[in-house]
Amino acid sequence: MSVVTGPPILAFLPAVTLAAYWIAGETALILVALGLPVLYAMTGVVGSWSGRAGSARDGVTGLPLRDGFEAILEQIHEETEVTGLRSACYMIEIDDYRQVVERNGQATGDLVMARTGERLVATLRNGDTVARLGDSRFAICLSPVRQLDLELCIQLAGRLQSAVEEPIAVDGTGLQMTACVGFCPRSRAPSGRAGEWQGAAAAALIEAQGVGPSTIRAYSADMHRRNQTRSDLREEAAAALENGQIQPWFQPQISTDTGRITGFEALARWLHPLHGTIAPNTFLPVLEEAGLLERLGEVMLFNALTALKAWDAAGCDIPRVGINASHSELRNPRLVDKIRWELDRFDLTPERLSIEILETVVSDTLDDVISRNIAGLSSIGCRIDLDDFGTGHASISSLRRFQVSCIKIDRSFVAKADRDPKQQQMIAAILTMAERLRLETLAEGVETVGEHALLAQLGCDHVQGYGIARPMPFDQTLDWIAAHAAKLQDTPQIGRHTG
Repeated sequence: MSVVTGPPILAFLPAVTLAAYWIAGETALILVALGLPVLYAMTGVVGSWSGRAGSARDGVTGLPLRDGFEAILEQIHEETEVTGLRSACYMIEIDDYRQVVERNGQATGDLVMARTGERLVATLRNGDTVARLGDSRFAICLSPVRQLDLELCIQLAGRLQSAVEEPIAVDGTGLQMTACVGFCPRSRAPSGRAGEWQGAAAAALIEAQGVGPSTIRAYSADMHRRNQTRSDLREEAAAALENGQIQPWFQPQISTDTGRITGFEALARWLHPLHGTIAPNTFLPVLEEAGLLERLGEVMLFNALTALKAWDAAGCDIPRVGINASHSELRNPRLVDKIRWELDRFDLTPERLSIEILETVVSDTLDDVISRNIAGLSSIGCRIDLDDFGTGHASISSLRRFQVSCIKIDRSFVAKADRDPKQQQMIAAILTMAERLRLETLAEGVETVGEHALLAQLGCDHVQGYGIARPMPFDQTLDWIAAHAAKLQDTPQIGRHTG
């Protein structure tokens, strides 16, 4: 019935009036031409058409909001059901929108959304609907057509993505954004109401975001199963943190001069009773989605300090333990007080705790809270280790501003360094800079004796990786420490390069 009572009926008005003229003359033509629109207006049909656009609109983009979009989707869902015409629902989300707002302000974020909305509308036909569903998400429903296969849907997704990713002029510079796209053709939608169709497009978007920025995915039947598994993991994550399923495993760091242990890094591991060991790159995003990264940080800190006390009690010489600080933890204004309180509770001095911070956090942050927290942790005596150095473009001034103690050279520079002169040159340059700035250095991802020997000769202070030891649960560390100490007695020191 939506074809008869919807806007398409106006396309037939000239034919109807012409037929009336042929059958009953000029009087009938005038009556039909004037009377039919009046009849539609009196019955409220025309008013219902405006409901397609939605009465509530976004103040930034001028686009319909969620309620308006869902009403339109319901109508098109019904229309395609009756007529057999084809349509598709798209979900588009700007990548890293929150970080853009944090770095550049809400006004820039609004400008990005306004320009993105304009570009999406310009890419589509007049009858297609674009709506804004959230801070960084847009939804699209295509007006029904006769021909629309998967290949055409993919091509349109590419055009929409390209339009969004064109640079946006902000204060005389071009701001480059990326976006993920998920879509579901009406023919692929799960049976049921329009909400199932929209949910399928949202599931495709989640799948795209799981792959990485600027990704496109079409809905498939097994996506709901995978998303349900992810949802189940989110629900289990809180319990896992409290019941001890998520625990730190410890990976040793050793001196290239003496071979002695200079610390352990605490790395989160989830031992699930049904799924076995769940990889960090699987469960850490789940914890982030559930808002549990701060709670994870608390669990890791408590267990890391517990391990440090236990090593002390066993007579092991372990100078320090390192924990990773997430972005959400660093934005907590009470972070310094929390860590100081925990150190006091365990009767440990602050220099025995290393706070490992990603280089991208240091290089990108303009957040005053993050800056104050890093400076505060350094001021109470904690070591600040810059993780994944070489991947985030941290400036020398930021190394000084955040009072970094040690830079951890990313494993991408370490891999096959003993056989690749270019890798050696990069490592040498990093080590020279660190020496001039009086910073300690630690190489991550060391897997071979050759890599270990080269790093020692070039002057890297510490090494860590599978070539030394894999991460292990605490109850295995004592045996490893004893075995390593025994091995040192028979192992010659690796000399540094002095030329």
